[in-house]
Amino acid sequence: MRHADPMTFDLDHHGDAEVGAGLIDLAVNVRHQAMPAWLAEPIAASLGGLSAYPDATAPTAAVAARHRRDPAEVLLTAGAAQAFVLLAQALRGARRPVVVHPQFTEPEAALRNAGHRVDRVLLTEADGFRLDPARVPDDADLVFVGNPTNPTSVLHPARDLAKLARPGRVLVIDEAFADTTYRDGCPGEPESLAERRDLPGLVVLRSLTKTWGLAGLRIGYLLAPAELVPRLAAAQPLWAVSTPALAAATACASPVAVAAERAIAAALATERAHLVERLRHVPSVTVVGDPASAFVPVRLAGADQVRIELRKRGYAVRRGDTFPGLGPDWLRIAVRDTATTDGFVQTLRDVIEERP
Repeated sequence: MRHADPMTFDLDHHGDAEVGAGLIDLAVNVRHQAMPAWLAEPIAASLGGLSAYPDATAPTAAVAARHRRDPAEVLLTAGAAQAFVLLAQALRGARRPVVVHPQFTEPEAALRNAGHRVDRVLLTEADGFRLDPARVPDDADLVFVGNPTNPTSVLHPARDLAKLARPGRVLVIDEAFADTTYRDGCPGEPESLAERRDLPGLVVLRSLTKTWGLAGLRIGYLLAPAELVPRLAAAQPLWAVSTPALAAATACASPVAVAAERAIAAALATERAHLVERLRHVPSVTVVGDPASAFVPVRLAGADQVRIELRKRGYAVRRGDTFPGLGPDWLRIAVRDTATTDGFVQTLRDVIEERP
């Protein structure tokens, strides 16, 4: 059962709650395009083997190879969100867990539900919601940071995140949206720590549900020191990842998938730039910093009422007041194709101009 004290009662709210029949979805950060054959076919083929219990051995090896890790450093999970629960349960002995906000609310929710007392480090709009490693308390022994961060769309420099790693601390970097990031001249995911094995206590969480539209399949994984993985696995239910989800993990770790991700991220960068440019020309709307992921946060007075009016006109966007560090004047908007963006921005402009 979730705790219901005033600090946490909204932590369970997610973008899917905003979506409804007939609405254009700009609230959920999942790509909507059709599944490619190299992914759909293995998932479909796996259905013929459902009489056997899931075997994660080969998919684990495939994920490890993708990130140049040892399979002993990989744990497949039922969605990246399950990893937050495993960490919270397995690391009950943590003395001072800290969550860097604004970010995805599930890490704090999982910690609180496991009985942890949680401290928050609140990044500010004045700093573009960028991380200052010095703000994380020295005695924090379990730290959560998103990169790129949901909902701020900030991509923190890897060097700043690396400064947070130290002996005696578990540093959790949520890279659920790392595959959405792109930088000219960078062949891989800029600022990812997924291949770093030299940083003590580093845990990197990954999701396969965003780019490949697999939210309903529940597949993700974590990368961690080999000595920590068994502790996390012990907190996981038996056969936690289904056979179809394991098939997806194998397919998405292939060179074909990685190349496709990079192409999708490049196209997303163009679509995101278009959305940001259009939003920056809407009166009363502020876009902070340089968004780097599949969503863009905006601040405007009365955003809570604007969101309701947008629903009446066919658009679902994510409210911002459930994210610690934001408030009722914030919305999060998913990046979509340019035609959808143009229609949405014009509707947003109309709603703002018609306000009394």
